[in-house]
Amino acid sequence: MTVTFRVPEELSARVPAERRAPGRDRDAVRLLVSRGTEVSHHAFAELPLLLSAGDLLVVNTSPTLAAAVDGRAGDARVVVHFSTRGDDGRWAVELRDPDGRGTTRVRAGTRAGTGVRLAGGARLRVEEPLSAGAPRLWWARVSRDVPGLLRAHGRPIRYAYTERDQPLSAYQTVFALPSRDGSGSAEMPSAGRPFTARTVTELVSRGVQVAPVRLDTGVASAEAHEPPYPERFAVPEATARLVGAVREGGGRVVAVGTTAVRALESAAGPDGVVRARAGWTDLVVTPERGVRAVDGLLTGLHEPGASHLLMLEAVAGREAVARGYEEALDGRYLWHEFGDVHLLLPY
Repeated sequence: MTVTFRVPEELSARVPAERRAPGRDRDAVRLLVSRGTEVSHHAFAELPLLLSAGDLLVVNTSPTLAAAVDGRAGDARVVVHFSTRGDDGRWAVELRDPDGRGTTRVRAGTRAGTGVRLAGGARLRVEEPLSAGAPRLWWARVSRDVPGLLRAHGRPIRYAYTERDQPLSAYQTVFALPSRDGSGSAEMPSAGRPFTARTVTELVSRGVQVAPVRLDTGVASAEAHEPPYPERFAVPEATARLVGAVREGGGRVVAVGTTAVRALESAAGPDGVVRARAGWTDLVVTPERGVRAVDGLLTGLHEPGASHLLMLEAVAGREAVARGYEEALDGRYLWHEFGDVHLLLPY
């Protein structure tokens, strides 16, 4: 059982940091630092001072897609959230109802054979559930190429805790790289959002290295916290070699985001050695499984019940996570993708 707490509604970050006040950049967020159960409070701009020469930041380069598209199922308006591209050309999707406030709510009644007319004239047909563990998500076939559909008619997925729509650029991290096939993440790998070119330059100038992995994140509904389902990932040869060299040299491997942890740990063997690997991962990182390749984690603040909290406990321990979240609540830190961030380091 993971830590339990309640997040007051007013601690939701409703707009990006750079839109909260004139002259701010996206790095204008707070940084909670946990070293075991010792907690300190910082601005994100202090991150280069909190890491050491020889440390390695592992970042997710997956771009965020404009993954929400309007449509109609019969006479009813729906919004389709495109989650994950399958090997057979189908896409895992979630059908949701518009809530009249610019966002959506859970839709009941999706079943095999449901047809949706999408913006731009495309057709979608629901075929089968993604898995027993992901009842919201269904495999569906679409009558046209989905990346082109999303570019022409999609918008970023937005949940009710945000104040208004934001441009797709607000959901891209500085590390995002477009893919040739148009694939990417349904929801932003948000731990990397506060980074700016200035931050990265200062980190590198202080001897902190940065290495890429890729994990295309699927839809993580705000109303449910299912276990993670399979996602595409890739750990390049150069990153695998660098992780090994840093650990041999006494540096720390710090993952930027739970997605980077999942990718690295999926490429780590029982001996703890990270090897180049690409494909699908169904790995769920828990305290019982532990971590083999990661020493620290920079991540956002997660909701009660989120499976990500188990990953945090695998990295830092339950006591450290509980103490950190107690401080985050007392300190009025902000939650969700536009919110503040938490750095968990070993002693």
